[in-house]
Amino acid sequence: MNIAYWIVAGLLALFYVYAGTLKVIRSRDQLRPMMAWVDRTPLPALRALGAVEILGATGLILPPLTGTAPWLAQAAAIGFVLLQTGAIAVHLTGEDRRITLNVGLIATAAVTAWLAIGQ
Repeated sequence: MNIAYWIVAGLLALFYVYAGTLKVIRSRDQLRPMMAWVDRTPLPALRALGAVEILGATGLILPPLTGTAPWLAQAAAIGFVLLQTGAIAVHLTGEDRRITLNVGLIATAAVTAWLAIGQ
């Protein structure tokens, strides 16, 4: 279970560090080809979302790695499930109906939350 956690959590953390960093540093014009919903979101909210993604990714890795408050890893994974549930709602209320990635991220975060129980 430990190896499975590190593989799944590591991949999930890498994705969210990448996606979060893009939201924090790139302009709306640079994000638009990848994320059709950016025009419907205020820029400060977009930046905050990126920061939350980076912090969540950190929460998946650091607590189990250091042994300090390992329950935070499960909390971070559950937070990503909730985040992607909201993302699906944003996609479906707009013109963008592509939610396959979001569903995959929910499944991955749910597995990570389950695996984090043993950490």
